[in-house]
Amino acid sequence: MAANTVTEAGSTSSVPSIHNQGRKALFRKQLRRYWQLYLMVLLPLLYIIVLKYIPMLGVQIAFKEYNIVKGMWGSDWVGLQYFKQFFSSPNFYPILINSLEISLVTLIFNFPAPIILALFLNEIRTGFFKNTVQMVTYAPHFISTVVMSGMILLFLSPTGEIGKLFNILGLVPVNFLGIADDFKYVYALTDMWQHMGYASIIYLAALSGINPDLYEAARVDGASRFKKMLHIDLPGIMPVIVILLILGTGDVLNVGFEKTYLLQNNLNLPGSEVIATYVYKVGLINANYSYSTAIGVFNSIITFVLLILVNWIARRTSEHSLW
Repeated sequence: MAANTVTEAGSTSSVPSIHNQGRKALFRKQLRRYWQLYLMVLLPLLYIIVLKYIPMLGVQIAFKEYNIVKGMWGSDWVGLQYFKQFFSSPNFYPILINSLEISLVTLIFNFPAPIILALFLNEIRTGFFKNTVQMVTYAPHFISTVVMSGMILLFLSPTGEIGKLFNILGLVPVNFLGIADDFKYVYALTDMWQHMGYASIIYLAALSGINPDLYEAARVDGASRFKKMLHIDLPGIMPVIVILLILGTGDVLNVGFEKTYLLQNNLNLPGSEVIATYVYKVGLINANYSYSTAIGVFNSIITFVLLILVNWIARRTSEHSLW
């Protein structure tokens, strides 16, 4: 009886070992067979580890009195001192509100625009006209941020193209970049113009995957193009829309630094100073590394919480979510 018990226990404990050996053998077999694919994945993986994960060690600077001589590991711990300093700073609420306003206005303009463009492009049957529209709308995306900011400064100055148009219409030219309250609209509209066409590629790809039989059935039923877009196209790309909305909302505080900084001036600074530009000025210009790192950590925490919250809402209200 005891021998049977020992035999049964031994056989039971050997099952996981055999299973693990089988998995390792299968992995080695797949590695030999698909080594080219694993090699292709290796470079992006190294990029993420070296440039994304390893720099996370620098987050500890936010909790230390960073000293260049002592280094990151030798600097003294100060706890949450710099977080408290930022929360009690008179710049905290204006910067946070500006970041939220610019991001939300940009999301309101930028999110539906590529969807609408993709829906209309999907209905165009003339190849030349469709290709022309795509080329014209895609091109601004490939213009560098510095060049794009220079173009915006030239167009929106009182003596620029928009100012000349105002003069032709008998109106007084407006310095849009000199009005702090208008900065968020200038940023959002120009960002939509620059990236709308390129962002529509994802939705066009999703539209190409819709079953053609649905369009045939709608055509037989006498549905108009608008009805087909409303009842076939939109539901067909809804999973992509939800995923991109979650990602866009999770990135709500990460206003583009380069463009914002290049469009800033003394007149619009009360409405254009955001977390990214403030971190740059405090951290690199004023060399207050611990304080700027604490602000960056706060920004990352808020972004992470928003991402979790929006994903939870999407999962509760629809069938689609990131996880």
